Amino acid sequence: MASGSGASGSGIEDHRRKWDKEEYEKLAEERLLEELEALENGKQKPAPVTRELLRQRDYRVDLEGKLGKSVVITKNTPSSQTGGYYCNVCDCVVKDSINFLDHINGKKHQRNLGMSMRIERSSLDQVKKRFELNKRKLEEKKKDYDLEQRMKEMREEEDKLKEYRKERKKEKKRKMDDDLDQDQSEGQSELAAIMGFSGFGGSKK
Repeated sequence: MASGSGASGSGIEDHRRKWDKEEYEKLAEERLLEELEALENGKQKPAPVTRELLRQRDYRVDLEGKLGKSVVITKNTPSSQTGGYYCNVCDCVVKDSINFLDHINGKKHQRNLGMSMRIERSSLDQVKKRFELNKRKLEEKKKDYDLEQRMKEMREEEDKLKEYRKERKKEKKRKMDDDLDQDQSEGQSELAAIMGFSGFGGSKK
């Protein structure tokens, strides 16, 4: 019985799948290494984004362009034409001018423009040049002011001179009229004396 069972056992083929343990251990190790590398790469910080330094605006902010104007707003009206102040950089609408200025000077708006909130550190030469430029501007402004003041004084002097000449002309004419009246009066007196009259135009006695 034992011999029969042994014979039958040896004669039956084994159809179960055979696994290569060494090959799968190698694949498992490779997969584990890949997962560890991916985990390490995920922990690494991304490269910092380089942004430009904060610079002065080269345009004037229009805060009064829509002042006193009426706008009809419907559900199909685009955001740029609705009431308030529209920022085309951030695609948002701000309701009043104070908040709009806060927005365009804020961190989010400057980042969307590609700038950081850091400003350029000025060197000593740049500071000296700025002082020289401001000094020239003040001198030009003072020069313009002195020129305007001088022109004003010259106009005032001309007006005074014209007024003086006008008064002199009036005084001269008044004096000539007085002299003429005096000459006429003396001539009439002499004529009346010659003719024996006491005077012309007197009342009857």
